[in-house]
Amino acid sequence: MLSTLQPPRSLSLLPLRRFQISKTIVSAASSKTIDTSVISPPQSQILTTRRSLLSGETTAVEIAKSYLSRIRLTEPQLKCFLHVSENVLKDAQEIDQRIAKGEELGPLAGVLIGVKDNICTQGMPSTAASRILEHYRPPFDATAVKKIKELGGIVVGKTNMDEFGMGSTTEASAFQVTANPWDLSRVPGGSSGGSAAAVAARQCMVSLGSDTGGSVRQPASFCGVVGLKPTYGRVSRFDSTSSKQDVPEFQSQFLSVDQFGSKPLNGVKVGIIRETLEDGVDSGVRSATQEAASHLEALGCVLTEVSLPSFSLGLPAYYVIASSESSSNLSRYDVMAEELNKLYECSRGEGFGGEVKMRILMGTYALSAGYYDAYYKRAQQVRTLIRKDFKAALEQNDILISPAAPSAAYKIGEKKDDPLAMYAGDIMTVNVNLAGLPAMVLPCGLVEGGPSGLPVGLQMIGAAFDEEKLLKVGHIFEQTLKGSSFVPPLLANIA
Repeated sequence: MLSTLQPPRSLSLLPLRRFQISKTIVSAASSKTIDTSVISPPQSQILTTRRSLLSGETTAVEIAKSYLSRIRLTEPQLKCFLHVSENVLKDAQEIDQRIAKGEELGPLAGVLIGVKDNICTQGMPSTAASRILEHYRPPFDATAVKKIKELGGIVVGKTNMDEFGMGSTTEASAFQVTANPWDLSRVPGGSSGGSAAAVAARQCMVSLGSDTGGSVRQPASFCGVVGLKPTYGRVSRFDSTSSKQDVPEFQSQFLSVDQFGSKPLNGVKVGIIRETLEDGVDSGVRSATQEAASHLEALGCVLTEVSLPSFSLGLPAYYVIASSESSSNLSRYDVMAEELNKLYECSRGEGFGGEVKMRILMGTYALSAGYYDAYYKRAQQVRTLIRKDFKAALEQNDILISPAAPSAAYKIGEKKDDPLAMYAGDIMTVNVNLAGLPAMVLPCGLVEGGPSGLPVGLQMIGAAFDEEKLLKVGHIFEQTLKGSSFVPPLLANIA
C-alpha cells in the first residue's frame, strides 16, 4: 500500500504492553469511572532500555543478543526479515563503550529497530522486495534512518513487504511470504507486514514502515501492535524507494501523562464514523470497535456519530490515483541494454511482479489520452471532497474513530487471486491518506480465530499536525484497557 501516492506515510510500530480487554459490549459506559489503583504507570520500552543501560542492569550487547536469538528462533516460521544486519553486535558494543567512558547517550541508545525494505540503508540491501532492485545497496541512509542512528538506535535489519508497497498481505514480495505471529496460516497485512510481524514477535522493539493507503495501520491491526502514520509532510520522505516516515520523535508523547484521574480524557470530543460500521464489516470487528468507544466514553470522552458522505468514494479514487502515479514513477526503473525494446522487455517484464505490472497497466490506462479526465482528474476531485468532509468533521471533534480494517487477519492465499476483494480491505484507511491526516491504530480486542484469537485494531484520526493529541488519547486508552494480553501464542515458550 505504499506506492508513489504521496499522502502521509510511514510509521513506527510500537509493541503494546500486556493490558486487558473485556469481551462484552459495554452499554451506558458514561456512568463508569476508571479505578486508577489498577492502572500501571506509563512505561516505554525505549525508556526502560535506556534506564537499564545507564544503571548497569544490562548491556547493549546483552539486549542485542537477546533479540538476535529470538530472531533465529522465530524467523524460519515468520520470515519477517529480508536481511539481518551483520553490524548489530558491533553497534551494541560501541554503545557499551560510550557508557563506560561516561559519554552522553542518545534517547534511542540500544533500541533495536527494523526498517522496511523500501527505505534506504547504507551498505544494506534496499530492494523494496522487488527483483528489479535485488542487488541495490545504497551508498547512503534515508533521512529517517540517519536520524535513528544519530539518536543511538541500532538497525537490526530490513523487513519484508509487498513489492514497491503494492499490496495488503505481504504476499506480493518477490522473495518470501511473511506469516502472522498470531496464526502462521494467516497474513500479517501489508504492505508493511514484515515490520508489524517483527514487532509483534518481539524480533525488534520498533520498526519503520510506510503508509500510502494503510500500509502501517492495517498490519498493525492484524498483528496486534500500535501503528502511527504522521501527517503528510511532517517527516522527510527523502531517500526512500517509495515513501517513508520516522516516528521516534513522537515517542516522548507516550510518556507525557504521569497520572490518570478517574476521567483522564474528560471533555475530549470523539466522532464515530457511521459509514465504517455498516454492511461489509465483520460482526466481531464492529463489536470490538463499539466496546472501544464505550471505553473512551468511560474515560470521559464525549461521543457523537458523524457522517462522511464521500467515504465510499475514497477506495476507487485512491486506486486510480495510486495506480496512475505508480505507472508514472516506475517508468524510471530499467537497466542498461543496447536495444531499447529489449531493455523494457527484460528489465520490466522480468523485474516486476504480477501485482506491480497490473497496477502499472491500470495507471497507464487511466492517464492515457481520452481517459485522463474521466479517471485521474475525477479521482482528484473526489479527493478534494474527502478532505472537505474530514475537515468539517474534525472542526466539531478532537478525533475520529473507526475500525482499522473490516476484518481480522485472513488466510494466506485467500485473496491473492481476487484483487478486488483484497483492495476492499483498505476501505477504512485510504480516505485518511487522501486527506493527508495523521492516524494511529491500537489493538482494542480479540475475535475468534487462530490458536488464541486474532487481534482487532481501533483507528484514531486527528487533524493535520495534531499527532500529540492522538498519542495522548491513544496512550491513556491502551494503559486503561483491561482483560487480555496482546502477546502472540508463538511467543508462549520463547524468552
